[in-house]
Amino acid sequence: MELLGEILLKNIRMEEMNWLDIGEAVQKGFTTVVIGIGSTEQHGPHLPTHTDTIIADFLANRIALKLGNALQAQTIRIGCSDHHLSFPGTISLKNETLKAIIYDYVRSLSKHSFKTIIFIPTHGGNFKPTEEAIEESQSKYPELKIIGYTDAWEFVRIEWQIATEFGINNEDAGAHAGEVETSQILAIAKNQVRKERFKSGYVGPLGEDTSKIVFEKGISALSEIGVIGDPTHANIKRGRIYLEKLIDSLVEDIKELLLE
Repeated sequence: MELLGEILLKNIRMEEMNWLDIGEAVQKGFTTVVIGIGSTEQHGPHLPTHTDTIIADFLANRIALKLGNALQAQTIRIGCSDHHLSFPGTISLKNETLKAIIYDYVRSLSKHSFKTIIFIPTHGGNFKPTEEAIEESQSKYPELKIIGYTDAWEFVRIEWQIATEFGINNEDAGAHAGEVETSQILAIAKNQVRKERFKSGYVGPLGEDTSKIVFEKGISALSEIGVIGDPTHANIKRGRIYLEKLIDSLVEDIKELLLE
């Protein structure tokens, strides 16, 4: 394999590459771009506000590597988080703002001979606007293949299914700063986790009804500490497994979408 290919296998982050190498990579067949969409919002008293962005960036990078002939564009770091605004540090975009950002990503990348653009949201409030933005962008750029993993509940169910293999129930696994998400951050950025602040949040039933409460009244209507789940049993080893299995599942689904 040529030197450029060897370099790209180690570093496919476009923000760390120069335009000459990016252009040469595209000419050599790296015509797919993967973009994570995170958020800047509270994640309980124990996780950093860029938790979703950390995970989105990690997933996008590994997905691009597994797909092959793919580069990673800079992760979108702020999402639609109005339901977290009662907690300090949360910064939220309006749905239309996020959609405009996604469209501008597509508009920009379309000028550089990329053929496939893949968006990976990791925050619940981002899934619907991402889906809408993809549909609108695809109609404007029919020559491109624009896809995204936009089923929020299926994303959560994948993680729950993995958690059950370790005897972790859905309520403890949670949907926001619970056992699963905390384990993932321990695996990626353990120095940013405040273990001494681990505390169970809302651990009741989770579904469409609770989702409606969160988005209409704010997450504080369910949990005064902003946690849905129980992080107290989170650990690094399990976090790595969560990430590996989630990536494999997402790659499989993305490959199916690419065939449609």
